[in-house]
Amino acid sequence: MSVRGVIGAGAMNIRGGLGARGFTLIEVLVALAIVTVGMAAVLAALTSSADTIVYLRDKTFANWVALNQIAQVRLSGQVPPTGKSDGDSDFAGRKWHWHQEVNSTQVPGMVRMDVSVRPADAETSDSDRGWYTTMSGITGDAVGLPRGDLPNWGAQTLTPGSNAVPGNPTSTPGTAPVSPQTPQGPPAPQTPQPGVQPPSGRSSPGTP
Repeated sequence: MSVRGVIGAGAMNIRGGLGARGFTLIEVLVALAIVTVGMAAVLAALTSSADTIVYLRDKTFANWVALNQIAQVRLSGQVPPTGKSDGDSDFAGRKWHWHQEVNSTQVPGMVRMDVSVRPADAETSDSDRGWYTTMSGITGDAVGLPRGDLPNWGAQTLTPGSNAVPGNPTSTPGTAPVSPQTPQGPPAPQTPQPGVQPPSGRSSPGTP
C-alpha cells in the first residue's frame, strides 16, 4: 500500500469517528427551539398564576371596603338619601374608589344600598365597568319597639352549683326552678252503682 492510500484511509477514519461522537448544527438548533418553547410556556403559566393571586387579593380587599362603607352608613344612625354618590377610602395601604347607589324599597323607612369598589388607580374608560365587587345592604329607621317579653339574660349572676334559671332574676341560688304544671284533662265519668239513686236533675243510664 502506498503512502497516499494510508493517508486517505486515516482521514476517512477520522471523519467517521467525529460524525459518530457529535451532533449536527441543525439538531442543536431544533433542541434549543424546543427548550425555548417549553420555558416560554412555563413562564406564561407562572405569570398567569401570579396575576390571578393578585386579583383575588384585591377583590377580597374590595369586598371589605364595601362592607366597611355599608357599616359606616348604618352606624351613623341616619337614613341616606336615595341617589348616587362616590368617594375614596384608604385600606391596606392603598386608595380605593367606591360608588354608592341608594334605592327605596317597598317597606317605608327602609332603603337598599349597592356599593361598588375598585382601586383608585385602575384605568378604565367606562365608569360603569372595572368594578372589582358590588355589595348590597339594607338600612333604615323602620324598627319596631321592644315588646318586653324577652328574658333579660344579663340581669342575674350565676355561681357554681346554683340552679338559677337564665333570664329569671328572681331565682334564688340553691333552689330548684319551678317547672310548669301540666294541664289536666276533664274528669272521667263515674259509673253508677246498682241501687244508688243518682243526683237530682240527672238520670242514670237505662232510666227514662
